[in-house]
Amino acid sequence: MKKITSVLFFLNLFFILLPGYISGQNAKPLRVGYSIGVNRITEEIMSYSKSVGIESIEVSVNELVGKDRQFSLSDAEITAKMKAVKNAADKAGIEIWSVHMPYGQFIDLSLTDEQERRKVVAMHRKMLDFCRILQPKIILFHPSYYLGLNERETRKKQLIRSAIELNETVRDMKATMVIENMLGYELQKDETHEAPLCRSVEETVEIMGRLPKNIFSAVDTNHIKDPEKLIRAMGKRLKSVHIADGDGKKECHYLPCSGQGQNNWTEILSALEDANYKGPFMFECKYENVKDLTECHQQLYQQFISGKK
Repeated sequence: MKKITSVLFFLNLFFILLPGYISGQNAKPLRVGYSIGVNRITEEIMSYSKSVGIESIEVSVNELVGKDRQFSLSDAEITAKMKAVKNAADKAGIEIWSVHMPYGQFIDLSLTDEQERRKVVAMHRKMLDFCRILQPKIILFHPSYYLGLNERETRKKQLIRSAIELNETVRDMKATMVIENMLGYELQKDETHEAPLCRSVEETVEIMGRLPKNIFSAVDTNHIKDPEKLIRAMGKRLKSVHIADGDGKKECHYLPCSGQGQNNWTEILSALEDANYKGPFMFECKYENVKDLTECHQQLYQQFISGKK
């Protein structure tokens, strides 16, 4: 009887440990994507991207809006451009995973002037209507531009108000809103400005905790030192990423395999796995040839798997 009990114990232990072992040995790499400006997307570029292993893209539409919040093209021209982008991606078999919404000093969801904030929200709503054509899964927003001194709490409230209003349109598109963390190694940028919102793990956790649960997080690995800490803090709230290397102190956007940055990519991939992240490994970095991105991902993934054995 004692022998049978021991056998049963080890059998139970085996079946408890087996899933973790299989996960470690057979973990699948994430599909690879990259962020690209809407004006750069052509059938030729999409076809080549697919041929070198790109499966997803993020379409940045910032270039369609000027500093005055006016659109650079007519409604008919933007509509035609969006249809051409969608057709080019579909023809190549590439997923339009996300749209990176416009950003800048005057395109700021957290503006303290309520009348100006409403104009920003209206501009974003109009852009979202054009983006319906792309059928993205994710809509990514910056939380703010640089802030004035001592207005952080007011800016947070304005961001939350804007995000809630815009999320109605995003959800009507059957998409998911995400808010990106921003660079802010030090609170104060200069004598008159503070770093943008979502500048640290603590502040991002706080702001996400004040937003509705159907608004999620995007982690930019170039915007924070030790990004794996923010990934783990976001957990299931994480829905998209921007992949680039850096030092957490300035905008670098290095290719992770360039050797120029300080990120620990094994830790980052481990954190993504722990968060059960299923989106693309979405590069937003400098590169010479788009094939460098898929090759870099393979290199990082092999290092990650080797470290688990």
